[in-house]
Amino acid sequence: MTRELGEARRERLLDARLYLLFTPELCAARDPLAVLAEVLDHVDVVQVRPKSADRAPQPLGGDAPLVQTEARALFEWCQRVLALVAGRARRPLVIANDRVDVVRSLAELACDDRGLDGVHLGQEDCPVALARELLGPDALIGLSTHTQAQVVGASELAVDYLGFGPIHATATKGYARGLGPEAAWIAARATPLPLFPIGGIDRTNAGELAEVGRAAISSAILAADDPARAARELRQLLAADE
Repeated sequence: MTRELGEARRERLLDARLYLLFTPELCAARDPLAVLAEVLDHVDVVQVRPKSADRAPQPLGGDAPLVQTEARALFEWCQRVLALVAGRARRPLVIANDRVDVVRSLAELACDDRGLDGVHLGQEDCPVALARELLGPDALIGLSTHTQAQVVGASELAVDYLGFGPIHATATKGYARGLGPEAAWIAARATPLPLFPIGGIDRTNAGELAEVGRAAISSAILAADDPARAARELRQLLAADE
């Protein structure tokens, strides 16, 4: 069962196109879980990452070593998200931001595929080797990358997918400039791992990433007037190269 669970998760990851960075604070006055429920049929991965009190969330896990996602808030939001997706015919993979300890705690409370599917780490978070040792072979581990060298170097690590960015300038993440879609094309070709561009991606520019066919997106979905429509349109734009 253990090997089958890990293989099933990785097969689903290979097919994943739209990765939602679920930051409840970006839903404004709306109920975050209601917003999430609207878009679940259109996303393949949900990363749970409540905003820390003293910093905005960084791309796909972040690289600020002194301030991690607060464990209690993450634990509670992960529980809510897992309850929301439980029993769905089309259940997205659910990933925790930063905290290996939260993933382990929730694994002890769940069995089979009812717990978290893995963790996403920034360059300065828990070392990948330690995360793999603590979480075991079934868990998915993602890693933030920001340079081509980091992308290539990740092939030496026990990771299952990469985030890459920022692609565009984004006020949400605090970046004045992005790497550009061309950098994402090159990075995706440089690794056999699924790679999700991130940063400033919305309906005006998602089509530039059709060659990659994937993206990690937050505010363009969560803050949209119609989140489900936004997710559908973004998914279509990312698939335009097929």
